Amino acid sequence: METNVSYTIVGTFVIVMVAAIVLAVIWLSSGLSAVENTYYLVYMKESVTGLNIDAPVEYNGVNVGKVKSIELNKKNPHLVELLLSIKKSTPVTRGTVATLATRGITGITFIALKDESVDLTPLVAEKGQPYPVIKTAPSLFMRLDTILNQLAKNFRQISDSVQGLLTKDNLESIHDTLANLKEVTGTLASNSKHLNEILINTSRASQQLSPLLQSSTGTMRILEMQTLPAAYHVLNNLDEVSRTLNDVSMQLKQNPSIIIRGAAPPALGPGETK
Repeated sequence: METNVSYTIVGTFVIVMVAAIVLAVIWLSSGLSAVENTYYLVYMKESVTGLNIDAPVEYNGVNVGKVKSIELNKKNPHLVELLLSIKKSTPVTRGTVATLATRGITGITFIALKDESVDLTPLVAEKGQPYPVIKTAPSLFMRLDTILNQLAKNFRQISDSVQGLLTKDNLESIHDTLANLKEVTGTLASNSKHLNEILINTSRASQQLSPLLQSSTGTMRILEMQTLPAAYHVLNNLDEVSRTLNDVSMQLKQNPSIIIRGAAPPALGPGETK
C-alpha cells in the first residue's frame, strides 16, 4: 500500500514538473513578459532583403524591440509594411526616423531608430491608422545606389556630348587647326633670330626715346609754372583795355563833341559851389 502511495506522489510530481516546463516554454516562446510593448508601423520604400521576423529594433544602438511581421502593403505594392513591437518606455516621437541597417561583421539586418528633430511630442496613431506610423529614411546602401546611378547618368551624358562633338566635320576642323598651329610654330621657330633682332631694336629705341620723353616732361613743367601765368596776366590786361575802348567808343557815339571840348565836368553835388 505504501509503495503504491509513493508511486502516486512521484508520478504526480513528475506530471506537475513537466506541465510547468511546458507552460514556461510556451510563455517564453510567445514573448510574454512583464515589459509592456507598443506596436508601430513602418512603410519602407526600398528592398528589405535580409530582414526577417524577430529581427532586432534598435534605438541609438540599444535593443528596444523586434520586427513582428513583414508584408507588402495592400494599397501600394512598392511599399513594404513592417509591424514593430517596441518597449512602451522607448521615446518614439514625431521626429523619430526608421532606417534599414546592417551590421558590418555579422551581416545581420535590423531596424535602426533615431531622432533627428527637436519635436519630442510622442508619436500617436492618426485617424484611420491602426498603429502609429514611424517615418523612414533611405539606408546607406540606398543612398550609395542613388549616388552611383546619378554618376552613371552623368557619365552617359558626358559620353553622348563627347560623341556629339567628335563628328567627322569637327575632327577635320581639329585636324586643320592642328596643322595650322604646326605651321605657325614652324614659322616662328625659323624666324626666331629675326624676332630677337626686332625685340632688341625695340628695346634700344625705347631707351633712346626715354631721355626725349623726360626732356618733354621738363618743358611741360616750365610752361605750366612760368609761361602760362604770364600769358594769363597779359590776357587779363588786354581784356581791361578792350573794355575801356568799348566805353570810349560808346561816349563818342553819344557826344562826338567830346573830341574838341573834352568831357564835361561832373554835376555838382548838394552843398558844392565849384
